[in-house]
Amino acid sequence: MAEITAVSRLLITQQKMPEITTQEVVEKAVSQVIESHRAQLQDQLVRRVLEALELEPASGARGETTADALLKSVAAIYSGSTQKEILRTLLDNTVRYSGRAALFIVKGNAGTGWQGRGFANNEDVKDFALDITNGIAGRAVQSRTVFAGSAAGMDSNFKVRFHTPQDDRAIVLPLLLKDKVAALVYADAGIEPGGPLDAAALELLVVATGAWLEVNALRKQAHKEGQPEAAVEKPQPAPSPVQAAAAPSFDPFASHAPMHAAAAVASATATEQSTAVAASEAPAIELPALPVTEAPPAEVAVSSEFSPEDADLHRKAQRFARLLVDEIKLYNQSKVAEGREARDLYDRLREDIEKSRATYDKRYGTTVAASAGYFQNELIQNLAGGDPSVLGANFPL
Repeated sequence: MAEITAVSRLLITQQKMPEITTQEVVEKAVSQVIESHRAQLQDQLVRRVLEALELEPASGARGETTADALLKSVAAIYSGSTQKEILRTLLDNTVRYSGRAALFIVKGNAGTGWQGRGFANNEDVKDFALDITNGIAGRAVQSRTVFAGSAAGMDSNFKVRFHTPQDDRAIVLPLLLKDKVAALVYADAGIEPGGPLDAAALELLVVATGAWLEVNALRKQAHKEGQPEAAVEKPQPAPSPVQAAAAPSFDPFASHAPMHAAAAVASATATEQSTAVAASEAPAIELPALPVTEAPPAEVAVSSEFSPEDADLHRKAQRFARLLVDEIKLYNQSKVAEGREARDLYDRLREDIEKSRATYDKRYGTTVAASAGYFQNELIQNLAGGDPSVLGANFPL
């Protein structure tokens, strides 16, 4: 299979280039399988990654291997359709490979506890203020990679509240969303002797969660951007190029003030307080802006000759086209870089481009926006940086 060959090449590359981490290998493998086998995502994705990592079987109930257990765990994560379900399932499955685990939301230089598993009182994790500027948590944030070490390297307040694990080992795993540390997962073997702490399994779960959060958010955004409205009461002005390119940062607690900052919301109304409680249970994850290496293309001006309804449809079609192309760039970053250099982008990304083109045509191919060629324009301006020749001789103009 092409996916196995691709994974093998990544592993060979890692052997030749030690600076390439296992996480990077897994991320690339995950991205390739997501795009090529979306319909069979839960099964094929995990099996390819586990085969590439060559994980050893582990003894367990009913002969279950490490690969089988991980497959079930990642499949459970990928069955989640909301951010709350995905994050809760991640934590539920971390305790299969650790004694205790907790998720902390990263905002600026602060980490705020969301939920915990395996602690004497999991509620103590909620709203706990974790120092992420020092110790192993700080190193995980700064390096954006998994960091394992002595639990003595954790926040002193954390150690007082939750006590150090029996074997003094701890691991902090950054949950990356578009190359930004959005959250940290803390795990240890627990305070009882003989607790598990499988770093490789935990890393795979966190990487899979980050990938699925991004895919899930992009799919929902695509649906929202392309959803036709029954009626348009009044036209909305087209956003400026700056507004079109901007996107809010990851802020699961946008409507929730943690207990250690309760004074800041003392004047909140009863309605606002109710909303805050709901937000703490279901964090509204807002993904960072897509990473770009050049200035984003400006939004095309819509002719004033269009009716308000048609003008709004044109704007939606262009935004949807841009979203589809941004998704291609996000999950094929190495191919994009190589294709731009070799000037054969279309040949390398033909399958992804044509699938996205079909998606766009299905939604807008029979509307008044069809003749505007927004998807084609995004391929040239956004994917190829404004130079059609970068897409290659086989690109249909």
